Amino acid sequence: MRRTFYENIKQRLLESEALGGAIKHVDLWNRNVEFIEEDVPWARPAVFVEFRPIKWQVMSGGRDYRATGELVLHVVTDWTGSDADIAALDLSEQIHAALFNLQGDDFGKLMLIESDTNHDHEEIVENIEVYSFRATRAL
Repeated sequence: MRRTFYENIKQRLLESEALGGAIKHVDLWNRNVEFIEEDVPWARPAVFVEFRPIKWQVMSGGRDYRATGELVLHVVTDWTGSDADIAALDLSEQIHAALFNLQGDDFGKLMLIESDTNHDHEEIVENIEVYSFRATRAL
């Protein structure tokens, strides 16, 4: 389920008309901004997808499961110290529009539940968008 979900998100972010090719890199989250000086450079704006723990509930004698989970998008843009940096806030809105109604066979629509901005870096800004979703799994 997570793999399919991630692949759908990545495709939507890279190909969405709402974003117009603005997103240059999509990957799984691995605390990327914490080690930006040591990591292999990645193009920006970038979006990193983090899956928070998913708590499954057993249904139908152990063959079927359902859950409500959370997905975090880390939207990373360059920081120049100018008024142009405000556009990074618009990018989060465009991403939300691009992901509207995204769903699959085993995951439901994303619902935005939290937005935050990490200002702890000199060269970048990290806008954090938290979504909830429903998921199913069957054997």
